[in-house]
Formats: sequence, structure tokens, C-alpha cells
Amino acid sequence: MAGDPSNAYGAAVLSLSWVVWAVGAGVLVAAGFAAVVVPRLRAGALSRRTGWSGARAAIGTASVSRDACPVTVTEAEQLLSRAELIVAGRGGSAAARTAAECARQADRLWREAARG
Repeated sequence: MAGDPSNAYGAAVLSLSWVVWAVGAGVLVAAGFAAVVVPRLRAGALSRRTGWSGARAAIGTASVSRDACPVTVTEAEQLLSRAELIVAGRGGSAAARTAAECARQADRLWREAARG
């Protein structure tokens, strides 16, 4: 039955079936990978944006405290300058945290100096 057309058709369908299964498995793996990676990338980006926003807010608060302080506090000036340089240089979440911490320390120093 080597010349039987129905047998050749069955072999072609069988080989096509494996291709469909392989493509389906590949799509399933890709979808699973995307389901894990995309939320992590979005969370990282949100964390980075939130960190930089907090750093800019802390610098703004420290600037207001500097303007309201009647005396010059050298250490606070240096901390605020460092925070502004870090923000200007950009970076990751760790840089944002460092800039925010420098600005908060400067703000604290100016507030203490203003109280006397």
C-alpha cells in the first residue's frame, strides 16, 4: 500500500500535528515568561520613579528650610549640594535613596539651627 494516497495524507497530517504542538508549546512558554517578567519590570520602574520623586520632594523641603533659617549651616549646605548633584547625575533606586537621605539630614540640621 505504498502508493495509497490516504496513507500519505495521514503521514502529512501527523507531521503537521507535531509542528502545531511545538508552536503551541513555544507560545505557552513565551506567555508564561512574559507573565512573570512584565510585572517585575513595571514594579521596578515604579519603584525607581517613586524614589526619584521622593528625593526631589526632600530636596524641595530642605531648600525651604534653608531659606527660612536665619543662620548659615555649612554641613547642611554640603548635604543639600550632594543631594542635588546625585539627582543631576541620575542613577538607580539606591542613588535616589541616598539623595533623599542627604536632603532629609540637611533639612533636619536647618530646622534645628532655626530653633536655636
